[in-house]
Amino acid sequence: MNGTFSNVYEDEERARAYATLEFPGTYCLAFRDLPALIRRYNHDARRALDFGCGTGRSTRFLRNFGLEVIGIDISEAMLAQACTLDPAGDYRLVRDSLREFAPRSFDVILAAFTFDNIPTDGAKADALSGLCTVLAPDGSLLLVVSSPALYVNEWASFSTRDFPENRQARDGDQVHIVMLDVPDRRPVDDVFCTDAHYRQLFESAGLALLDVQSPLATGQEATRWVSETTIAAWTIYVLGH
Repeated sequence: MNGTFSNVYEDEERARAYATLEFPGTYCLAFRDLPALIRRYNHDARRALDFGCGTGRSTRFLRNFGLEVIGIDISEAMLAQACTLDPAGDYRLVRDSLREFAPRSFDVILAAFTFDNIPTDGAKADALSGLCTVLAPDGSLLLVVSSPALYVNEWASFSTRDFPENRQARDGDQVHIVMLDVPDRRPVDDVFCTDAHYRQLFESAGLALLDVQSPLATGQEATRWVSETTIAAWTIYVLGH
């Protein structure tokens, strides 16, 4: 990563709202299958990087799975919440590169929703190239991203009904959602990216696509689902060298 990134999560009020969020509703489907994927593609993993860790929920998730994990983010407000919630965690502010990490030093890299907020193709490409450099030769990079369907349907955890313009979105366009699991109901601005475009970015970065998952709810969960049993809100890409 050579550029300098910024995002909407520098906002302290939004950071405080996120700090209370764990894995409710639709979010649980984004994380449910990650342990099995890590075991399948990197069963002896030890060191992990949480790229775009926010307030640390995904970092703690990886650590609870038994990994030695470092969480990095560009938002001081989010990292402050992470450190308050998890004083023993290793959280670092990384604004413009991954040069502080040795090449090939992480067995597992997780980027949960991070790429939804990277604004340009160039910035996405830089991020993927940097992650490829620090990924171990037999390591796995897991990207959890919002599927295009997220922005045009209603969900247990999100609403898009106030944003009909989302339906005309193309790669690189800004799209909007409202999160229902936090007290801060200001719209969140994401960057639309299709599966085909992600695949082009992966190929350009020299990353091999090992697996793609579109997690659905089973209907047996306690959550009152809206669209989740028939439409996938998330896409999970598993990448390697």
